[in-house]
Amino acid sequence: MFRLWAKEFKNNRMLRDTVIKDSSNDTRTHKVFHAIDEICYQFDLSKPIWLDSTVQDFKRHDKTRFTQDNFIETIDFDYLEIHVIEED
Repeated sequence: MFRLWAKEFKNNRMLRDTVIKDSSNDTRTHKVFHAIDEICYQFDLSKPIWLDSTVQDFKRHDKTRFTQDNFIETIDFDYLEIHVIEED
């Protein structure tokens, strides 16, 4: 089971969160991208752009933050954080 936790923050307070589960046989990368698609659908967001710093953070820590720099549209929160919490 693969689980990714997404949290939306503003002023150091969590506004909302969700956990996306994926038990498919896809690659880890596909599972992450499918989870991001689902998160954006649930939170009604445009898809974030993966900048080099975002990719490096995710590779290093299994966790990263998407700020305004990662979105084309204006966002009404400070950042969206994703974190892999379970992987088999």
